[in-house]
Amino acid sequence: MAKILAVANQKGGVGKTTTAINLAACLAAAEQPTLLVDVDPQANATTGIGVDPRTVKAHIYHALLGLIPAAEAVLPTSLPALQLLPARRELVGAEVELVELPEREFRLKRALEAIEKNYAFILIDCPPSLGFLTLNALVAAAGVIVPLQCEYYALEGLGQILETVRLCRQQLNPQLEIEGILLTMFDSRVNLSEQVVREVRGHFGKRVFQTVIPRNVRLGEAPSHGKPVILYDIGCAGADAYLRLAQEVLDGAAARAG
Repeated sequence: MAKILAVANQKGGVGKTTTAINLAACLAAAEQPTLLVDVDPQANATTGIGVDPRTVKAHIYHALLGLIPAAEAVLPTSLPALQLLPARRELVGAEVELVELPEREFRLKRALEAIEKNYAFILIDCPPSLGFLTLNALVAAAGVIVPLQCEYYALEGLGQILETVRLCRQQLNPQLEIEGILLTMFDSRVNLSEQVVREVRGHFGKRVFQTVIPRNVRLGEAPSHGKPVILYDIGCAGADAYLRLAQEVLDGAAARAG
């Protein structure tokens, strides 16, 4: 069965969608069948992987509400081993509609159960909030990757997502673990970046990925071309960082299996 990972942080602008897209692409490039699930109404993971949401007929909204099986909404991407379960802006209504549904926190988990056997990894890109869509992702997932921007204010929100994970594990998903805290947007020219890295590693130790994602122009440009960075410029620092992160995730999965 697939290893399901939610990429979550209630703070926006920390590299969450960038991480979901590029980690999924790098896992697929390592010949791991991977599904990228977009549960953010902004649909940035959908556009960033090269799919125009306006052309999508079936999407995650329909699967969450039980209108169609999730398999009917899955789309191919430019990487043979990577598929996409896309989002559209209609998903914003799901936050309200889920309130009235039975087992509302388990809708995504149920939708993915029928297809998870087709993949080695499923990555879920969450909205930058802690509403029902993110909660559904945390209930469906075995692990959470928390992107953390190397800036002071990013540290303030870290406690909130970690507390949400603790409560979710306590009440809804006992198997949920922190897969890792991912330091993003690192700028070696700025002392604060180094300070944040030291502080986070000092406090969280092995829960922090060794890989640090740098600020990188090519990494920022890639989504506007609808490509993961390994297809846009595999020689850039951003591509190298996400390839190393994918190897860390693969090594962690192998260690747990073995």
